[in-house]
Amino acid sequence: MTDAQEATRVGRRRPRWDEFAAETLIRVLGFSTIGLVGLIFLFLLREGVPAFIEISLGNLADVRWYPAFDLYGMVPLLLGSILVTLTAIIIALPLGVAAAVFVREAAPPWARDVLKPIIEVLAGIPSVVLGFFGMTVLAPLVRVYLGAPTGLTAFTGALLLAYMSLPTIITIAEDALDNVPRSLRDAALAMGATRWQTIWRVVVPAARSGIITAVMLGMGRAIGETMAVMMVTGNAARVPLGLDALFRPVRTMTATIAAEMGEVAQGSVHYHALFGIGVLLFVVTFLINLAAARAIFAARRQGGLR
Repeated sequence: MTDAQEATRVGRRRPRWDEFAAETLIRVLGFSTIGLVGLIFLFLLREGVPAFIEISLGNLADVRWYPAFDLYGMVPLLLGSILVTLTAIIIALPLGVAAAVFVREAAPPWARDVLKPIIEVLAGIPSVVLGFFGMTVLAPLVRVYLGAPTGLTAFTGALLLAYMSLPTIITIAEDALDNVPRSLRDAALAMGATRWQTIWRVVVPAARSGIITAVMLGMGRAIGETMAVMMVTGNAARVPLGLDALFRPVRTMTATIAAEMGEVAQGSVHYHALFGIGVLLFVVTFLINLAAARAIFAARRQGGLR
């Protein structure tokens, strides 16, 4: 064995301290992130679980939220959050997917270079600014043109949340469409399919797992929003039932926590009830993520991107 070969062999055995330090730092940061999330969850449980012990189940399942009279019904808050979030996703889903398809498949290169930065900039607008826009512009329009008694309604909040969810849905869905192999497009076109038939019957179904991910992340963005929703939904803790439920004021779980946490006495029943709402919100978000994971897994098994 020559000296050069021996040096190469020894060099392969010798650990590289820069790589070792980088790997160690990545491990520490990864475990720290997991540990931080775990600590937040434990704190949430510590402060929220007493609410389910101190307050009776019948009280928690009541339709009235009046802490001043020891009424802690979480049903109107839960239903209000679900109504606003689902309506927002129903509005944002077709718009977001259509915009992603246009940016990736139909727009010329110069338009794509202009639209993508604009979409990313829209995601950075502060929610309080959007909430002010909703109060001064959207709310009067809803009241005048839709005949609502007030412009601060669930529908106004859903419109605003749909707008806030669009950048997330468009960006992730566009990346999913971009990851579809070029061979699928070429095969469809070679078999006589038109360009739009190729997009809607080949490309979009192939990217459905990524599109589902985009929708779930958009839903998480919507259900976790606080300031904008608190400003435009009216903050009325009522059960949103009936045909006109969308055009009546509602209150969401996040808005309740933000509005009342600053004035509540620490350690009181009301204090623990607000953290109990946080626990309920965590459970709802976890169930949404679990459903999304199952949907993505099913889409991949049926032939989606791997």
